[in-house]
Amino acid sequence: MKAVSIITYLSLTMLLSGCFLFSPSAEKTNQKYLKKAPYDAIIVPGVPYDGKHWSETMRNRVHWGVYLYRKGYTKNIIFSGSAVYTEYEEAKVMALYGEALGIPKQHIFTDPRAEHTTENIYYSYRVAKKQGFHKIALATDPFQLNGMRKFIKKFDFPVDLLPIIKDTLMKQDLSEPTIDPSSAKRANFVSIVNRQSKWQRLRGTFGQHIRWKEEDLKTKHLRKKYGNRIEP
Repeated sequence: MKAVSIITYLSLTMLLSGCFLFSPSAEKTNQKYLKKAPYDAIIVPGVPYDGKHWSETMRNRVHWGVYLYRKGYTKNIIFSGSAVYTEYEEAKVMALYGEALGIPKQHIFTDPRAEHTTENIYYSYRVAKKQGFHKIALATDPFQLNGMRKFIKKFDFPVDLLPIIKDTLMKQDLSEPTIDPSSAKRANFVSIVNRQSKWQRLRGTFGQHIRWKEEDLKTKHLRKKYGNRIEP
């Protein structure tokens, strides 16, 4: 991916992140689902990393996950995200930040496959199932989370919602710890922009590239529609 495209993408992400944190219904949603805490794991979706500093969006998501862990609302964190727009695997970078902020390594898990938010949810859900986790929640920006409600409902995933609460987040120490991101570099990286057309990327946003496990397609309609992309 060209440098200017990366800069444009990251700048847009940072510009919009403040808006994404504002949601009148976020606190109500949190109050509803925190009654079910502690969760076995929360899913924290990734965001591109430039190799030098985290973006505001990554900062907010990582610190929100750390906050939920420290408060005892979750026992584990699953960071999700492949090397999509830059050569750094988002999940691994966020895991490094999480560990640097004090989360024990044994309570951090990663999903390096996801290239879209729908995939963040599904592939992290598979990581959770493999680890024997049952109570799971998605912890991210209210805007992103609200966009995923329909996807979660459609496939009947047992994933609750813990949107970032801006006022709570801003009371935390949001400083950026020092990490060595070299271990998160993807060998032979090729940007998604050079691998997929805009139409293909849009389809991915709606979950059209997911490789399913048959057991997760719970109705005849879903099996008929997505059965050609079942993963062995």
